[in-house]
Amino acid sequence: MRLNPESIARASSRRPWSVIGGWVLGLIVAGFLSSMLLADVLTTDFDFTDNPESKRAEQLLEERLRGEMPFTELLVVTSESFTVDDPAFSSYIDDLEAAAVGLGPELVIAESVVDYRQIPVFLSGDGRAALISVTLANTDLDEASADAATLGEAVHAVPHPDGFDVVLAGQGTANNDFTTLAEETLRKGESFGVIVALIVLVVVIGSVVAALLPIILAIAAIAISLGVVSLVGQLFELTFFVTNMITMIGLAVGIDYSLFIVARYREERVRGFDKIEAIGRSGATAGRAVFFSGMTVVLALLGMLFLPNTIFRSLGIGTIVVVVLAMGASMTLLPSLLSLLGDRVNKGRVRRKSSLENVDKIGGMWDKITNAVMRRPVLWLAAGGLFMALLASSFFSMETGFSGASTLPDNTETKQAFIILEEEQFPFPQPTEIVVDGPITADVDAAVDRLQAAIAADGGFGESSVIVNPAGDLTLVSAPLVEDVQSVGSVAAVQRLRDEIVPAVFNGVDVEVFVGGFTAFTIDFFEDVDTFTPIVFIFVLTLSFILLTIVFRSLVVPLKAILLNLLSVGAAYGMLVLFFQEGVGPAWVKSIADSLGLIQVPVIEAWLPLMLFSILFGLSMDYEVFLLTRIREHFDKTGDNTEAVAHGLRTTGAIITGAALIMVAVFGGFAAGDLVPLQQMGFGLAVAVFLDATIIRSILVPATMRLLGNANWYLPPWLQWLPEIEIEGHEAAAAAHEREASVAGV
Repeated sequence: MRLNPESIARASSRRPWSVIGGWVLGLIVAGFLSSMLLADVLTTDFDFTDNPESKRAEQLLEERLRGEMPFTELLVVTSESFTVDDPAFSSYIDDLEAAAVGLGPELVIAESVVDYRQIPVFLSGDGRAALISVTLANTDLDEASADAATLGEAVHAVPHPDGFDVVLAGQGTANNDFTTLAEETLRKGESFGVIVALIVLVVVIGSVVAALLPIILAIAAIAISLGVVSLVGQLFELTFFVTNMITMIGLAVGIDYSLFIVARYREERVRGFDKIEAIGRSGATAGRAVFFSGMTVVLALLGMLFLPNTIFRSLGIGTIVVVVLAMGASMTLLPSLLSLLGDRVNKGRVRRKSSLENVDKIGGMWDKITNAVMRRPVLWLAAGGLFMALLASSFFSMETGFSGASTLPDNTETKQAFIILEEEQFPFPQPTEIVVDGPITADVDAAVDRLQAAIAADGGFGESSVIVNPAGDLTLVSAPLVEDVQSVGSVAAVQRLRDEIVPAVFNGVDVEVFVGGFTAFTIDFFEDVDTFTPIVFIFVLTLSFILLTIVFRSLVVPLKAILLNLLSVGAAYGMLVLFFQEGVGPAWVKSIADSLGLIQVPVIEAWLPLMLFSILFGLSMDYEVFLLTRIREHFDKTGDNTEAVAHGLRTTGAIITGAALIMVAVFGGFAAGDLVPLQQMGFGLAVAVFLDATIIRSILVPATMRLLGNANWYLPPWLQWLPEIEIEGHEAAAAAHEREASVAGV
């Protein structure tokens, strides 16, 4: 038996219980793996897989000065009625320190004064605020985060007079806040997405049973994907965002793939084919389209693995796994379920006649839209293209960075603490660390003095401190930042330190100098993204072009598809900037953003443009492949390009629109959370899918295909050796060969 989507669908339909049993077993195993392993392989930390400057600085400090860097939590104490000179204030601070130390050496280092860090207690100018530095014993971020939560419970339980308050600031507490918000967003996105998806599916398909099938398959793909990544996580840790990504993309593509196959199966049944033959024909057409569109998504996602850091590696692996499993479920589990259900798939009708059952009828809304566009293709192409270009124009104003604590909701402890730190001009945790690698000489001492003077004059840093390792061959200059370590100001200050201050100060001094710390770590991430973005773009576009050329046996169709998808991605970038970046969009856009609960911030997440490109390019190609296969199928049967375009739009318009609405709902559910990175990602994906299913598929595709005519299917003679995949099905392929033979006079 030849292994292809059609043969797989037919085999699955003949042995439904075996296939279903295999998937049920997979779900049981995956559930066990997830429950036992998943929590231990997810981390809120991220790391580089290469060796940038910040990582080299950290390695030198670990090897020759302090070992692994301990995490520090800051207890920010404020009082409305007392100053630090009052006995009540001093007593409260003593009680807080005792509560912290009382947690024991497994959680807190009792001797919290570390000579290369700041002194443990800072006082504000007016004496109504104090900062207590508590060093945690664990050097693993996830364990330190758990310890930070325990520390928070202990200090909040300390009795105090009215008018006192204490909040925690530190990487552990911040991670806990971010994780809690991400989990809330995940629950909200899942529930909102599934509910809306079910409603849309019932409306589009017209029956409850048929609408439930895509959701069942999507959930199965998600559940097994979580089990798979639990095993992958035994090789290396994965970012905790991978569960959000698997759920979001799994719901989107899992429902889409199943929807297209269910719709095609019902069409074939309406045409009079028996159940098994209808399943086989669905596999030969919609099943093949699912396979090749899924492969396009996977190729696009492979680009994320080029980035040398654990965030992109984790999210890339997670999304690839769920897309592959969604493809597998739609090509095996779905035919098995259809074989058992037969015409009972139409149970629970919500209307007497479904538009999906009038597959060969000419007319209707989509037919009218398509013909209206093709009557004036130049006008519609110019109008649609200009509209998309205007949306994309804001992309050139994009500033990228990371969301700091200032973007968190006001009710989070981290946000409250960081507001006080800024107001009282306390030094922020996670200072910038300048590591001087070389023996201590008079020249080195003089350079370090000049460095401290330059840091003091810069304005972006607090008072610096110096420590030399016992061997005398490594110097650390620690400079706390005056703003949130992820803010635009802090990034600019550390960039000045790297590009201007350090080269000038150490010019001619025989040492190596590395600037490390969290902000430097962030800058290295930005530089990696900038370096690898062109590589990823070229890789994804090239492989997509090759795959689509083989699938459609045309050079024009792939080129047009790529250009239109890039236009869709560009418009999504522009909308992100308009709605999220402070100071860019007009006032009315900000009003809309506020009404939607979108948080405007100084920067767009640095990882987002590249990730959006990878995901959106793949998802956009989904619709392109589904639409073009129907167009190609009709063109091969008739040879009439204009009628083929109209047929493709009227037979897929309702399905593509319904699928897009489901994706918009799923992504919109994640955008409705309170975490800025997930808001931006969900909004960007939702907007791009909406524009792609409306402006691109309804206007620009028919307009361009009408203008190009039969040239759409141009394949030069020197490429005729490419394999014929017959993605449009045997019947259409046979008609195409017969027509070609007739034209050739054979």
